[in-house]
Amino acid sequence: MPDEMSRRLILERGDGGARHFEDAVPDLSSPVIGILGTGDFSRSLARRLVASGYQVVVGSRTPTRFVALFPEEAEVTTQLEAANKADLIFVAVYPEHHSTLMDLKQTLAGKTLVDVSNSLSINHKGPSNAELLADYFPGSFVVKGFNTVSAWTLQMGARDGGRQVFLCSNSQTAKNLVKSICHRMGFVPVDMGLLSSSLEIENLPLYLFPSWRLPVLCMLILFIFFYLYNFVQDVLHPFITQHKGAFYKMPIEVVNVTLPSVALVMLALVYLPGLLAAVLQLWSGTKYNRFPNWLDRWLTSRKQLGLCSFLCAALHAVYSLCLPLRKSAQFINMAYKQKSMEDFSVDEEVWRKELYLSVGIMALGLLSLLAVTSLPSVAGTINWREFSFIQSTLGYCALFMATVHTLFYGWNHAFVLARYHFYMPPTFVLVLVLPFVVLLGRAALCLPCVARRLRKIRRGWERNRHIRFMLPAEDCCNGVEDVSNVTS
Repeated sequence: MPDEMSRRLILERGDGGARHFEDAVPDLSSPVIGILGTGDFSRSLARRLVASGYQVVVGSRTPTRFVALFPEEAEVTTQLEAANKADLIFVAVYPEHHSTLMDLKQTLAGKTLVDVSNSLSINHKGPSNAELLADYFPGSFVVKGFNTVSAWTLQMGARDGGRQVFLCSNSQTAKNLVKSICHRMGFVPVDMGLLSSSLEIENLPLYLFPSWRLPVLCMLILFIFFYLYNFVQDVLHPFITQHKGAFYKMPIEVVNVTLPSVALVMLALVYLPGLLAAVLQLWSGTKYNRFPNWLDRWLTSRKQLGLCSFLCAALHAVYSLCLPLRKSAQFINMAYKQKSMEDFSVDEEVWRKELYLSVGIMALGLLSLLAVTSLPSVAGTINWREFSFIQSTLGYCALFMATVHTLFYGWNHAFVLARYHFYMPPTFVLVLVLPFVVLLGRAALCLPCVARRLRKIRRGWERNRHIRFMLPAEDCCNGVEDVSNVTS
């Protein structure tokens, strides 16, 4: 079947300056599609239906006013006449105006009504707009759908919007009819079940990055904490103790020290919940116990946490390039600080900066690979083993390289008392705590005895059942208490 969504709706202007649509030959065997409403969505829907070869009739309270806004192939008439002619009707009016269609109740009986409306706010209690429409027209078959498709997507095609259309209805026949229309228009219908699912479908367009709230909030909290911490150490301390004004560091230098701190902690937070889940499975001896809700939510937010970490690391790289040129000049002067060409002793500070920059670039490269493979379009081209290798093995490599990058940055400053401004440890000391915990935890899980037990648990082995089966028959008769004491 040709790709209908790639078909262009609007052609260039002719000599007379009027718009011309593609010549779409209506299929007389197809159902006549009616649209009640003359808004932007109705006009875009009419154009797409006409381009897909359907006969379209539009119902309006004032048809003569809106005739020029619809394609010539679509008939614009009264709501009653459109309801009489159409076999399937898209109800494209605001839900608060559904009651104005009650005069069409008998005419719409036995016909399929597609509710495309959305609410103004998230509705968790119900009823949904589609359920209210079904109450208004009990003799009709109501299908919820097309509310997640924008007018822009209908006009421009799948290249500028999503193809999925979520559908639900109590009538499977009516739903199949709408599915066929979706396919012909170039969309991919997703069956969501009965009309009771319409509340969930209506809430979908109203969610504002629901899975990103916790990771973004975590990133902002960490950024504020480390920024204030660096501000106290690098700006406030010299101002109070030495009367030196270093407030010029706030826009770039303080931000540039804060961003890698947030990036490393966020990357550690990506892999910490997996370690906690493994520890819980080892402790309980089974994989069939549910994780706590907070851990479950944490596990499902790992992708967003990783992308936030990549964002901070990328911004850190950009900010590093924006540092004053005097920093580069100082670095070059250190490199040529040798007394003679025969002297092979290289300054320790030069080595530190060389290793610090090299390891940081490698860490950013690995983190970029993790971010790219987390995209659905890329993840769909690799199998599960390849995806797991990149996200797990290379992910821990990225965490290790980022930790080494921070170690080279701090070098021996953790042991210099002068670095403890206001008796506060340097920032990198705080940053390294969580990555060290994660890396050591990962190393512990890689021990043969631990890894073997965890592998058995994840393949369905259960400690309680195994011990019960291995106990002698006379011990099993002594009661459950004995078994519980052994497993604890």
